[in-house]
Amino acid sequence: MPERTGGKNDMQVGMLFPGQGSQFVGMGKDYYDTFAEARDVYREANEALGFDITGLSFSGDMEELTRTKNAQPAILLHSMVILRVLETRGVHPGMVAGHSLGEFSALVAAGVFRPTDALKVVRRRGELMYDAGVKRPGTMAAIIGMDEPGVEACVRDAGGTVVVANYNSPGQYAISGDVDAVDRACALCKERGAKRALKLPVSGAFHSPLMEPAVSEFRDFLATFPAGELRVPWVANVTGDVVTDSDAVQDLLSRQLSSPVQWTRSMRVFAERGPATIYEVGPGAVLAGLMKRIVNGCGVVSLSSVETIPAGA
Repeated sequence: MPERTGGKNDMQVGMLFPGQGSQFVGMGKDYYDTFAEARDVYREANEALGFDITGLSFSGDMEELTRTKNAQPAILLHSMVILRVLETRGVHPGMVAGHSLGEFSALVAAGVFRPTDALKVVRRRGELMYDAGVKRPGTMAAIIGMDEPGVEACVRDAGGTVVVANYNSPGQYAISGDVDAVDRACALCKERGAKRALKLPVSGAFHSPLMEPAVSEFRDFLATFPAGELRVPWVANVTGDVVTDSDAVQDLLSRQLSSPVQWTRSMRVFAERGPATIYEVGPGAVLAGLMKRIVNGCGVVSLSSVETIPAGA
């Protein structure tokens, strides 16, 4: 990554990185066409992964792009491209966070992982998550328009293996677990006043105990890659708290596979630390939308397309 050049940093800029589900065919093509450094990142990614992830991202089949093992590196790659464009223009983060997969992008920005290593890590992460879903089949569902205690009560009363997997914002959650248990929890949520309870098109019960088969193997794989020091504070999904100790990174990333994403808490902590400007670095604007519902008056600028790159950057 480019060296710091005295640009916007030191808590002036916060960066948020999106996770799986934000992918779309064509993402990043405008950056590729506009910036030489973006083309460099795509070339490096193709070489690191040993296949044409650039072509898959720009003109591939959506079903193939959405496969967990492909979506994860493709989304991370899009974030890395935008990050490289920002860094080349002297814009660096003073604080980072990422939603699920996005934590790996965040930790590249924070100096812990090299981009090419992170691509290999998330490719393997996607494979292990898929394999865990085959070994212990499960599903996920979005619960909209119900408060946190209500969702947690429905999950508890449903019985079986089902948990709240994503605390995305007040009134927006994801639950995860065995198919039958998720179905029962969805039915209870609807009966008790949820506006919507929608099954999600996923290949496994992510962020639930059903992902446990992947945790130890992923931890061992992650340990084979060199990790640098955290240059800036990171707000971790598992705890929803600020992390400054690099020694905690491997454990938190491994536990994240089978633990809830504490996004609401994370964003409240992030906003309290007061980055003057917050960018969403990656495809789409999901995290910007969530922040509006979590912290009143805290805006996030999505940099999904070239047109959104800030003036002067």
